[in-house]
Amino acid sequence: MYQFENKVVVITGGAQGIGKCIAEEFQKEGAIVEIIDIQEGDWYVGDISKKEVLEDFVQYIIKKHGHIDYLINNALPKMKGIRDCSYEEFMNALSVGVAAPFYLSKLFLPYFNDRGSIVNISSSRDRMSQPQTESYTAAKGGIAALTHALAISLGPKIRVNSISPGWIDTSDIQYTGPDAYQQPVGRVGHPLDIANMVLYLCSDKAGFITGENICIDGGMTKLMIYHGDHGWQLK
Repeated sequence: MYQFENKVVVITGGAQGIGKCIAEEFQKEGAIVEIIDIQEGDWYVGDISKKEVLEDFVQYIIKKHGHIDYLINNALPKMKGIRDCSYEEFMNALSVGVAAPFYLSKLFLPYFNDRGSIVNISSSRDRMSQPQTESYTAAKGGIAALTHALAISLGPKIRVNSISPGWIDTSDIQYTGPDAYQQPVGRVGHPLDIANMVLYLCSDKAGFITGENICIDGGMTKLMIYHGDHGWQLK
C-alpha cells in the first residue's frame, strides 16, 4: 500500500527543479499528480500570474477529479533588485509568489477532502537577503506570512505549512570548499531534501503541525561568520 494511493496532488511550477522532484516523489507513493507550469510540456501550461488562468485550471482539475487532497504552491517568482525591477515586474513576482497561492487556496477550498494539506514553498530569503533581490524576497516573505493566516482560517479541515529552502542545487554540481561548508551540515542541499519534507507535511504523521514555517538550509542561517572563520576572508 502506497502512502498517498490515489490522493490528488496539485503542484505549481512542477516542470523542473524542486517542483519536479516533489511531483516524482508523490508519484512513487501512488498519488495522482497534476502540474501547472508556464513551460511547455505534458502538463497544464499556464501563467499563474493571471487570474483567468487560475480559474480555468481549477475548473479543469475539478472536472477531471472532483476534489483535491494536497496543494503545493511552488512556482518561482522573478528575482530582480530595486535598481532594475520595474513596478510591473515587482507586481508579477507578488502575483506568482503570493496572490496565486492565495487564489488557488480560495478556489480549491470547497473541493478539499478532509485531512487536506497546503504546503507553500517560501525561502530562507524570507529572513535574510543579498543585494538586488527585492522582488523575490518580498514574495517569499509574503507567502511565509500567508501560511499562518491560512492555517488559522482553514483549520481543522486543512493544515497549512510552509518550507523555506536554503541553497538547493538543481543542476547536480558537486560543491566543495567554502560553498559546501558554509552550511554546518557540510554540503549544499538537494531537491529531495525539500520533497521529503513536503511529503511528510502532507502525511498523517504531521497531523499536529499547522501554521509552521520550516527552514531547510543545512543550518546556513544559524552560522555566524567572521573574518578568518572557516576560511572566509573579507575582501
